[in-house]
Amino acid sequence: MRTLVLGYGYIGSVVAKDLAENMPSVDVVIAGRNRSRAEEVATTIGRKNVSWIQLDASNRKNLVDAIKKFDLVVGALPGEVGFQSIRACVDAKVDGVDVSFMPEDPLTLSKTATKAGVTIIPDCGVAPGLSNILVEHAISKLDQVKNAQIMVGGLPEKPIPPLGYTITWSVEGVMDEYTRKAKIIKDGKVTEVEALSGLEEVELPGVGKLEAFWTDGLRTLLHTVKGVENMWEKTLRFPGHIEKIKLLKTLGFFDEKPTQIENINIRPRQITAKLLERKLLRPDVPDILTMLVQVDGNKDGRRIMYSYYMLDRYDKKTKVTAMSRTTGYTTSCVAQLLAKKLIKEKGVIPPEKLGRDENLYKKLIGMLKKRGIQVKESRKSLN
Repeated sequence: MRTLVLGYGYIGSVVAKDLAENMPSVDVVIAGRNRSRAEEVATTIGRKNVSWIQLDASNRKNLVDAIKKFDLVVGALPGEVGFQSIRACVDAKVDGVDVSFMPEDPLTLSKTATKAGVTIIPDCGVAPGLSNILVEHAISKLDQVKNAQIMVGGLPEKPIPPLGYTITWSVEGVMDEYTRKAKIIKDGKVTEVEALSGLEEVELPGVGKLEAFWTDGLRTLLHTVKGVENMWEKTLRFPGHIEKIKLLKTLGFFDEKPTQIENINIRPRQITAKLLERKLLRPDVPDILTMLVQVDGNKDGRRIMYSYYMLDRYDKKTKVTAMSRTTGYTTSCVAQLLAKKLIKEKGVIPPEKLGRDENLYKKLIGMLKKRGIQVKESRKSLN
């Protein structure tokens, strides 16, 4: 069996290594536009079943032709090419798992994927991804769902000046959270809210006080969860962070419209991305990933709430960040379940569907536990 990993960044490199270590009979090929970077990642992993190729995912024909040579594809590319990647998998009739935060709706490819006889699992990281799976797992235990909320944040262990934050994934993805309007469900209806709104203070075990704001992380849950009254996702940051981000946004640092500087048109967002990358990419600062998912509803005439809590930390031994661990290992574990034919449904399969299947859910949570990622589940009565 041959598996192609598109992307060699923070997530792609972790996925490739985990796949290679846990499926030694599978050939894992890392692909990316930068030849030297792809080779470096493959060499660093240092396993006989890992190799690399140079591939520009923006060239659709070349991408489809390359994918046809594989049995499974894992997409870990930036969001702007994520949709093209899964569409290429469908065209090539090859199963795929994707983690990119694409602006397009992957469910629009479902009929075509079903007709092609392939399985595509999009948004399969930590959030969206694992968060979706936990929401649906709780819903499957209820007779009727009322409310569902997700709070998640990748943070430094302690606040780091100047923003109390360090970047452990895509800089563009972080800026999307600050600028893209979020879709939530309020009073049973899909509602669009401004980025950075819905600010509240929360306190989480092992972390302390944080601030939370609405972000566009519900994704496929907006379409698959029926009858919910209120549902939303919020991103977590240390107190004071959002006030500073709002100032940058007001001053135009995230603007897409070009501005002219010495006869050169430059997008302010482009400059901001480079500055944030220079100042906030701090591999010397250990990170954490914390997530709280709470779902309540009715069961046998009683109001019940299911809660799932996760707190993961930087792995000093492997030097893998908590963000890369929780995202990359979730992606890799689901890809392994797909490779082993344990996920049989065809079409574009939202990750939450895995939460409905108790056997798949237990296997996935068990696989994550073996990698040191623990999800604590609790249940309480609300009446």
